[in-house]
Amino acid sequence: MAPHLLIVAALVASADPPARELKVRATDDFTVTGDGSAAAWKKAEWEPLHKRADADRPYRSRVKVLYSKTGLYVLFDAADKALSATKAADFDNLWEEDVFEVFLWPDETHPVYFEYEISPLGVELPIIVPNLDGRIMGWRPWHYDGGRKVKKATAASGGAVKSGAAVDGWTAEVFIPYELLAPLGNVPPKPGAKWRANFYRMDYDGGQKASWDWSRVGESFHEFKKFGTLVFE
Repeated sequence: MAPHLLIVAALVASADPPARELKVRATDDFTVTGDGSAAAWKKAEWEPLHKRADADRPYRSRVKVLYSKTGLYVLFDAADKALSATKAADFDNLWEEDVFEVFLWPDETHPVYFEYEISPLGVELPIIVPNLDGRIMGWRPWHYDGGRKVKKATAASGGAVKSGAAVDGWTAEVFIPYELLAPLGNVPPKPGAKWRANFYRMDYDGGQKASWDWSRVGESFHEFKKFGTLVFE
């Protein structure tokens, strides 16, 4: 191959993958169990999360998404060997241990989006994030109860849901009500609506950090202009 073609091929091989797009199917509301056993999940296809530069483990990581008239359902599934999770308090720095993360940016008019994190122990971090020229601050939801509260559950395969447990993998299932996302625009989504979004995983087996993303971002998970797109059917 000619030298200039080799250079072009190398650049293409090293380029980040294009932003992802996912068609989200509608569903009736169902009970969140943590293991994805609800029949409704058969409507959705698995979407892979992609290993980032720090992920030297061949762990499967994937996500499914559905939506109803009242909220968004997200199901995560990942292979693992140990549950590296000790934090017991909601709103803690969950990203410092094993965690799944959802970022939702329904309205691109404003640089404000919703972030949700859940650990294998079911501990959660829901916040609204204003991202003003890279100046990021997370704000906790007010009156986080009743119809505004996320429904969530986790499960493990091959072991117990407890700190340090040896497992084959773990899942997390969450229902994010539209009431919680108010007053963000473009909520609730109508058929044909588009939301920017991203999904992440952090793993800390052996004390070493590894991470995955759905739509490729750089160093920060908060690079919201690189998020993928949810298209509601």
